[in-house]
Amino acid sequence: LGSSTNNQVDGDEPAVTDNGNYILDLNFDEPLTDAPAAAAQLKATCGVVDHGLFIGMTTAVIIAGADGISVKEP
Repeated sequence: LGSSTNNQVDGDEPAVTDNGNYILDLNFDEPLTDAPAAAAQLKATCGVVDHGLFIGMTTAVIIAGADGISVKEP
């Protein structure tokens, strides 16, 4: 997928879920061009429990950044 990972941290310890799974952040080299395919590839990766791509679950996206807040709707 062209990404690197960071462990989320909770103080000095790696962050884990209540089930004991590690939480990782992926930093993509390029924007995702096909988010549903990326979600499927992540989900099919051995050891990955879930991902944070909300495919088919939203009606809008709110983006906050240095330029302010924007709302994207289909």
